[in-house]
Amino acid sequence: MDPDSLSKAFVEHYYTTFDSNRLNLMGLYQESSMLSFEGEKIQGAQNISNKLNSLPFQQCKHNISTVDCQPSGPAGGMLVFVSGNLQLPGEEHALKFSQMFHLIPTAQGSFYVFNDIFRLNYA
Repeated sequence: MDPDSLSKAFVEHYYTTFDSNRLNLMGLYQESSMLSFEGEKIQGAQNISNKLNSLPFQQCKHNISTVDCQPSGPAGGMLVFVSGNLQLPGEEHALKFSQMFHLIPTAQGSFYVFNDIFRLNYA
């Protein structure tokens, strides 16, 4: 699979899962994974899952504007940069966000999220 197709498939899976059942995102991370969420650094699959599931909203809808990807390193990793809008229930205006993922291949032929950086973009 080419990098563009792979990154778009990952992004669709990630945000569909985030918007429908965040608990299922834990399988995308490992103990070496790190999330930077609005400047707060969290390491490990369980800690990242706890953070994502403790956000003060139960439902949301991500609308993706752009997905950019680049190969990363000799081991077949990939950088994926996403920008878009996040719509929260009851809110009139969507929040703009950007998120970067560093995906690392596994021995089983899939990928896991090694690094994840999320920021809201304030106008």
